[in-house]
Amino acid sequence: MARLRATRERLADLRDRPLTPYYLILGSSLLLVVLGLVMVFSASQNAVVEFGLPITFFFRKQLIALLLGAVLAILLARAPVKALRAAVYPLLFGVVGALVLVTIPGIGVRINGNRNWISLGFFQIQPSEFAKLALLLWAADLLARKQRTHMLDQWKHLLIPLVPGTVVLMMLIMIGGDMGTTMVLIAMLFGLLWMVGAPLRLFAATLGIAVVACTALIITVPHRLGRLACVGVTKPDPNLDCFQALHGLYALAAGGPFGSGLGAGVEKWGQLPEAHTDFIFAATGEELGLVGTLSVLGLFAALGYAGIRVALGTKDPFVRYAAGAATTWIMAQAVVNLGSALGLLPIAGVPLPLFSYGGSAMLSAMCAVGLLLCFARSTPAAKAALAARTSNSRLRPVLARVLPGRKTTVRKAARPPRRER
Repeated sequence: MARLRATRERLADLRDRPLTPYYLILGSSLLLVVLGLVMVFSASQNAVVEFGLPITFFFRKQLIALLLGAVLAILLARAPVKALRAAVYPLLFGVVGALVLVTIPGIGVRINGNRNWISLGFFQIQPSEFAKLALLLWAADLLARKQRTHMLDQWKHLLIPLVPGTVVLMMLIMIGGDMGTTMVLIAMLFGLLWMVGAPLRLFAATLGIAVVACTALIITVPHRLGRLACVGVTKPDPNLDCFQALHGLYALAAGGPFGSGLGAGVEKWGQLPEAHTDFIFAATGEELGLVGTLSVLGLFAALGYAGIRVALGTKDPFVRYAAGAATTWIMAQAVVNLGSALGLLPIAGVPLPLFSYGGSAMLSAMCAVGLLLCFARSTPAAKAALAARTSNSRLRPVLARVLPGRKTTVRKAARPPRRER
């Protein structure tokens, strides 16, 4: 019992350290992207054989996107908060302009029935992925300025222009048919309203309007209504309408406790569509088993916990709202993707953040991680811990002995002038 108490005290001490959220964000994100790269390579083998591509085609593209995203994450992690706030409106207007370009025939590219991409020749970019980043920074800056002027006590200033601006972004995204990203934006909006302390009746009214709007969007489009009918399916239907959802469950069930082994999955060979993108969690369950899927869930739980710690540990309203919105973004998108793979939610077509194949999704998710790292470093306790670590670093004396020091010449002190008698 004494050892257990000592272990618990050490864990509590590690949990309460000011830099713990920073290392949790960094470590969980790094493990997710590395494991995701491995699973993208394994789950994409059917696709490369079907299209006659090199065996490392999807792996190389994902690795390039990851490296570019790592550069963006490092730049954002080292950027001052003032610079982030200065880039809010250029980013917002750039994203809105790109979303408008997507709707223009000849510029927007249609894939799987949705027009969400812009072709730049050697690669394609999905502006709706960066709409989440633009909404995050714009909403946090807007709410922080209104809180400083004590305007958030009035419901009109609480909703306007936050809700209309979010609706405009969602309408531009829905023109291309991207229902999944729209659901993530709705989750971010309600997360911001919750953090800012919106009254319960106002929160409930806005939630009711969103539910009615989403229901109308689902009912009016046949394939979305068909996806809704596949929730909870366990048996094949004659028309094969729920083929993808059903084989996602088959892949998870075939994995067992420890899986069939990397590369040994069967469902990805034609039975499970989009095994390396939307249903990569099901492919992970088949090859790595329950242990692998619980590891992925644990990493996302650690990332979400660290993001909440960052939002709660700061006094800067911009940092609090931005960190909370970024955490809501990653967690909501993960829940939508995992719910689709488990048959608990309709198939929304959103990738698993930091894990699934997709260049634009990887870039935007790495930007969110970079922002969380920046905010984790900017809290007063973290700044004090970093300053103490720098001053007490053991590397400085070693460098002082190895590196040549600046040569200085010591001059003799001049004698005071003699007094004349």
